[in-house]
Amino acid sequence: MINGIHIKVCGLTSVVDSEAAYTHGADFLGFNLYPKSPRYVSLSAFKAMEPNLPPGKKVAVTVEPSHDELKLLLDSGFDSIQLHFPNETSFFEAVLWAEIVPPARLWMAPRVPPGREIDPAFFPLADTFLFDSYQAETFGGTGKTSNWSEFASLRLKYTKIHWVLAGGLNAENVATAIAATGTTYVDVNSGVEVSPGVKDHAKLQAFAHALQRLKKNEAGATASH
Repeated sequence: MINGIHIKVCGLTSVVDSEAAYTHGADFLGFNLYPKSPRYVSLSAFKAMEPNLPPGKKVAVTVEPSHDELKLLLDSGFDSIQLHFPNETSFFEAVLWAEIVPPARLWMAPRVPPGREIDPAFFPLADTFLFDSYQAETFGGTGKTSNWSEFASLRLKYTKIHWVLAGGLNAENVATAIAATGTTYVDVNSGVEVSPGVKDHAKLQAFAHALQRLKKNEAGATASH
């Protein structure tokens, strides 16, 4: 955490990148177990890395998993499960996922088309919701910024939820994103990469520095009034 902002670095594929992410302030280390992702890490590969990973909380990123897959992830050293699914998913199916993963360990990430809102029926099922940019063909990692005004509205309306802002964040825009949304949780992925799944340690450092400057900028703005 830096200046009260919780940081998740997602799309990690190696111990060295995980160490760099943790060194630069990451509270959460995200590993994508969705086979169609360019940042895919198999469960066996994660287990091989796990003994050497830094102590940040491990988040398994998955898409519409089977119930057996969910149970396996819970038993594999992950602190939380980030579950991506279409906004049209039936409430009954979401309830079955929530019966397997306790709300405190479940991050829901419904894929919501433009002009639509997240189905509020999902909200009681998880403590944390990830808000990402929309792309019809894929789940997350697009490098496109999400709708910050919509995020801010949801965050103010549903105050008991931990709202995580994702989508196209980087060192250049994260301060603006925080100012626009009021978020205290950010998820960064492609904005700190050399290529999909390979992190740029200089960009991770720059991202951390951008967050470290937040308080100084706020102090300066206050002093000027």
